[in-house]
Amino acid sequence: MSRYAFIAVTILAFFFAWAPLARALDNSKLEAQPRENILSLEGALDSALTNNTVIKEATQRYLAAQEEKKSARADFLPKLSASYSYTNLQDQPFSMFNGMKIPMSSEELYKWNLTAIQPLFTGFALITRYEMARYGVDLSKTYQTLAMMDVTKQVREAYFTALLAEKFFGVAEEAVRNLESHARDAERFYKEGMIAYNDLLKSKVALANAVQNRDRAKANADMAVSSLNTVLRFDINRATRLEDIHDVPELSFDIATLLQEATSNRPELQALRIALKNMESAVKLAQSAYYPSVFLVGNYERTGDNPEASNNEYTNDHNASVTLQAQWQFFEWGKTRAEVSRYSHEKLALMEKITAVEDGIRMEVKNAFLDTNVSKKNIATARESLDQAQENYRLTNLQYQQQITTSTEVLDARTYLSQAQMNYYGALYGYMISTARLDRAVGKTPAHHAAK
Repeated sequence: MSRYAFIAVTILAFFFAWAPLARALDNSKLEAQPRENILSLEGALDSALTNNTVIKEATQRYLAAQEEKKSARADFLPKLSASYSYTNLQDQPFSMFNGMKIPMSSEELYKWNLTAIQPLFTGFALITRYEMARYGVDLSKTYQTLAMMDVTKQVREAYFTALLAEKFFGVAEEAVRNLESHARDAERFYKEGMIAYNDLLKSKVALANAVQNRDRAKANADMAVSSLNTVLRFDINRATRLEDIHDVPELSFDIATLLQEATSNRPELQALRIALKNMESAVKLAQSAYYPSVFLVGNYERTGDNPEASNNEYTNDHNASVTLQAQWQFFEWGKTRAEVSRYSHEKLALMEKITAVEDGIRMEVKNAFLDTNVSKKNIATARESLDQAQENYRLTNLQYQQQITTSTEVLDARTYLSQAQMNYYGALYGYMISTARLDRAVGKTPAHHAAK
């Protein structure tokens, strides 16, 4: 072998050895690069639970309720106040004694005082207001949990809806590719005089319809992603790519257990039960008007003829006092009794509402339970139907290649396959959506944010 031939063989060997490796490296780069931008369901939930405006609003209301509780607790402590005044009299005050005018004070008076008021007994009004403020904190915390549950359900539904729309687009793209291949075969058979012209037209019409369906499926997929972006507070035009599900969770549900969990965990019921306790406190607060209020008042004052009120030639320039003050408004034409009766009726109405909400929650759980079971069963049925449709299309297409069947049969087989594919994906992602709705109906809290 000549030297040039050896070099040529070496270059060819290197090329054939490097080409597969280069393709593998390129493919790995293509696969690795998008992975950085792929959004998982956990990532979507984290983003939504951190950035969603509904949750942020509920968090701010919870913080406001905590401040209200601090405010109610401060009412137990003494209140301090101070005042300062200056008075200029036109005539100097005096009194008469044995026909003589005796000055009582100067024409200019400076006065300041410091007062402390400590409530001793308010007919249980202060302690009741504090209890109501604590219930307010619990209530706002419950609404915060409710917001998290609603957002979690919304994200899961939007996530799986977007994946479903993506799969429908994939089905439509596959149908276009298949029908393009079929149209080319039909064109070749027509030129060879093996099929009639109307058979060729059927293939072209079917391809045109498939292209339209693909364009519509692409638009639906884009809209679904935009809806998810909105929930996550992303840019609505962001090209968000989603991580597909790998395994369908094998879940088993017991309706009795689910109903028990729902009546215990649903934040709507918890909020109503807290509101019922709050209404009981409102009755106690209204009843506090039956009792007198007792305060201890301490006062220190200075009066003089200079701005510091430290000079007084007519009386002592300072004084201090302690007063026990009681106030009782015992007659208001039945106002207090009417207020007590009003809140008592509100309490009874709230009890009836709790019963109605419990019934509605049980029905919601039962419907979600049945829907989830149906979706789960449909997956296996749809999978079997999909396998049959794929095999039917494969065989029909082979028969058409050998011209032992018609173009109509191929088009029908492709239609059956598309429908079977959509049925399968609809059952698969429909099951994931139904489990999200069942979790919300039962009142499950997002585990990774429950402690926050």
